[in-house]
Amino acid sequence: MDDGRLNSLTGEFVEPIREQVFRSQRFGELVRHSRVLFLLAALLNALFLFSDWRFEGQSHFLDAIYARCAVIAVSLACAAVVNRAVSFRAAQFIIVLWQWITAIGVAVLVHSRSDIALFVVLLLPAIYYLVVPVSFRWSVASGVFCSILMLVGYLGVPPQTDTALGLALAVVMLNAALILVLVRNNRQSRLEWVATQDQKAAREVLSQSERLLERTFMAVPIPLLITELESGRIVRYNAAGVSYFGGEPHEFGVQSVWQIYADLGARRVFLERLIRDGSVTNFETKIRLGNGELRSVLVAATFIEIDGEACLVSGVIDITDRLAAEQKIRYAASHDALTGLTNRAAFQAQLDATIREARTRPGAIFLLLVDLDGLKDVNDTLGHAAGDALLVETARRLERLAGERAVVARLGGDEFVILLRGAISLEEAQALSQAIIADFRHPLVYQDRSLSTKASIGLAACPNADYAPGELMKDADLALYAAKQEGRNRAVLYAPAMRRAMNERISLNRSLANAVAGNEITPYYQPKVSLITGQLMGFEALMRWKRSTTQVLQPQSFLTAFEDPELALLMGDTMLRQVARDVRKWLDQGYPVGRVAVNLSPAQFTHRDLANQILELLAAERVTPSHFDVEITETVFLGRNSDFVAPILGQLHSAGMNLALDDFGTGYAALTHLKQLPIDTIKIDRSFVQDTESDSFDAAIVCTVIELGKNLGMCVVAEGVETVGQARFLRERGCEVAQGFLYARPMPAAATAEFL
Repeated sequence: MDDGRLNSLTGEFVEPIREQVFRSQRFGELVRHSRVLFLLAALLNALFLFSDWRFEGQSHFLDAIYARCAVIAVSLACAAVVNRAVSFRAAQFIIVLWQWITAIGVAVLVHSRSDIALFVVLLLPAIYYLVVPVSFRWSVASGVFCSILMLVGYLGVPPQTDTALGLALAVVMLNAALILVLVRNNRQSRLEWVATQDQKAAREVLSQSERLLERTFMAVPIPLLITELESGRIVRYNAAGVSYFGGEPHEFGVQSVWQIYADLGARRVFLERLIRDGSVTNFETKIRLGNGELRSVLVAATFIEIDGEACLVSGVIDITDRLAAEQKIRYAASHDALTGLTNRAAFQAQLDATIREARTRPGAIFLLLVDLDGLKDVNDTLGHAAGDALLVETARRLERLAGERAVVARLGGDEFVILLRGAISLEEAQALSQAIIADFRHPLVYQDRSLSTKASIGLAACPNADYAPGELMKDADLALYAAKQEGRNRAVLYAPAMRRAMNERISLNRSLANAVAGNEITPYYQPKVSLITGQLMGFEALMRWKRSTTQVLQPQSFLTAFEDPELALLMGDTMLRQVARDVRKWLDQGYPVGRVAVNLSPAQFTHRDLANQILELLAAERVTPSHFDVEITETVFLGRNSDFVAPILGQLHSAGMNLALDDFGTGYAALTHLKQLPIDTIKIDRSFVQDTESDSFDAAIVCTVIELGKNLGMCVVAEGVETVGQARFLRERGCEVAQGFLYARPMPAAATAEFL
């Protein structure tokens, strides 16, 4: 406490509130001391009362007796009343009142007892100043008042001597000295009180800090433990630690924290880092709990000193569940959810890493791109659950056949890939491809049903370590495309010619797209003639590409373009729009057009809304569907969107368009299609017609088809009629309509108008 905060004159606190607090805390002591003083005063005066009988008969005897009794009575009364005081002010009032009354009574005694008067004159003020600590002003007032009364009482007894002045000066000096002592005592008692209060406050703050630290230590939700550094002895756990480890350490035989480390190497690394850095954070390791369970944790530790002993305080965060969740996330991000195989993204990363590794560790790299043939049929007939079962079985078989040397992945849908790396030859890679083809011939049993599927495989070899992963995938994809083009259920090895063919297809498609935009795609019309009457029955609109004024290409020159659904639809739309405009023009000119047949490619059937698009186009050109036939080949039923074919054709037939099955007899399931679809016309392929006069086998086929058409009530049209003999043969066998060079070559719209 700063001395400046004490009054230099009185020794009391300058701040009234601080002084009030000090007095209130000393209140109990004040009451006890004053009560003792009152009782002692009563006792001493009672004893003096007995000695006062020696003066019986003297003139001052009664005055002394009355004064003594008054002092005794007041002392006893104050001793009784002071216990009821509830504040310092009330107690002080009683004390000061006692002092003043006692001073008057003693002054009377001094006046009447001169033999002890001098002693009392000097003693009583000292008692008032020092024995009972009331406030400074009342202590001084009582002391001075008492001294004056004592001096008056003493000097009032004759004869007065020459020492009266000296005695008065002595009393003044005594009061001055007592005031100085009082000030010093006030200062000392308050300084001691302040020091005591500071100590109490410090102890309370320390106690609160200890309690807060203890509560915090026990309430922290992560396991905390304090251990000795040298021995590893566990000094203390918090509640979370006891719960996490399964009890106190002694309950499961753990004497040292080092015993819970599952990996001794990790423990050594932990200590090395701790000694080097002074603390450790986020140290990942495995520990063993009280029940023997292994858990993955993050440990943080730092040094502390307890009673001179080097210790560690450590925190443990269990990350077992987090690591498991992260592992699941990583697995889900890198594996196919259905089959458990590596997924496309993870496989691409694996392929990139494999090719990079080949730059330092030479070795062969082969890629097998596997595509299931027939998964769509399984999904459509038995449901997607059966399809999923087929995919899972495919993954299992591929893993078994490829072995541990390979990476097997599912790219999506029905497409899988196998990456071979290391000491493997091309012959071994091809043998694996053939083994897969052979194994897939064995059906899968699903819910007592046999699921049969086949596979097409594209095989590509990485030519050098600088080859781009994307190019290797493209090579395998080109080989797979070739396998499908060759009839599926086979493996094809990539050859550079495939890439050249692909580039040619891309260039061709780009040129065709420009041709459509430049109106270079145009219809040529070939007449269809009745073999019975010789009359014109209609035309077939055939697509031509006018690349220049002298070069006109037939569809055989750009057949691959029809594999692109968007381009095929664009060319088909252009053709149909031009045919509709030509028909509208001829009708307006009064020509008997008959029915004009237009061909639809398989790629156009990838659009479910194809029928609506065709009918809307015809309506826009102001021609009715009854002026048109739709010709299709059996290949439209073999595509991935074969489900759309029947509804589209049904809608067109209902609108008035006749349906013709082109190239009849060259496909796979013609009779089934005749039964399932509203076919009006079947067309005999030119390959059968051209040798009818010389090949009995072809003649028999033609006759059979004509007879089939009659029996089914369908019109039969023969294509490629070039000689009179062919026409006569067909007419005699009952064929109704023919088209070919015998009647007219395909001609542009202007020539067709002249023909009409």
